[in-house]
Amino acid sequence: MSKRIFITATNTDIGKTYTTKLLLKEFASRGFRVGVIKPIETGVVNGICPDGDELLALVKKLNPQFNNITIKDIVPIQYKLPSAPFIASNNTKIDLKRLDLAIQKLEKLCDILFIEGAGGLYVPIDDDTMMFDLISYFKAEAVLVTHCSLGCINDTLLSKKMLDLQKIKNLVVFNCRDNDYSFEKISEPYFKSIDFEILKVTKDIKQICNKII
Repeated sequence: MSKRIFITATNTDIGKTYTTKLLLKEFASRGFRVGVIKPIETGVVNGICPDGDELLALVKKLNPQFNNITIKDIVPIQYKLPSAPFIASNNTKIDLKRLDLAIQKLEKLCDILFIEGAGGLYVPIDDDTMMFDLISYFKAEAVLVTHCSLGCINDTLLSKKMLDLQKIKNLVVFNCRDNDYSFEKISEPYFKSIDFEILKVTKDIKQICNKII
């Protein structure tokens, strides 16, 4: 079994796909056979998976063994409505066997498999399953992507505490965007006061990968 890293976030549109792509590139540059899967994607219209298509195009460039892999392999479960899977699927029970088979197929082609979630940790999938349940089910470690704008202290600490309570090994990374210039003044001082490690996705990608290995 390849090493499994689940990319999650404090919310939607935080930068999971951006982070996953940087991790794929960095690990590939180190000689790893990289792989990726996004088990569930919503907002899929006319067969176009906004995140899955990007991930598939990149992984094919980085790992030739993925040349025959299709979008249905990368995104096994697809829904049209851009909402939580619980709603997009009309609360259809998640087919874990389908996901297991997809992962088993891809793991034969890679040394490290990145599993990108949908939304945040408490996104409902069905009556019995939240997004964070998939991390434990897949026996994966988690990379929690958080933001750098106002409110990131609350969002980051809540999500990390939840992962810790679930005994999921995790690493927090900050996706600071161009308009997050206030982070160093408004939020970073508190993180420093509690000795919270600040790893920025773009700036510290090499260090982040070192901690994942």
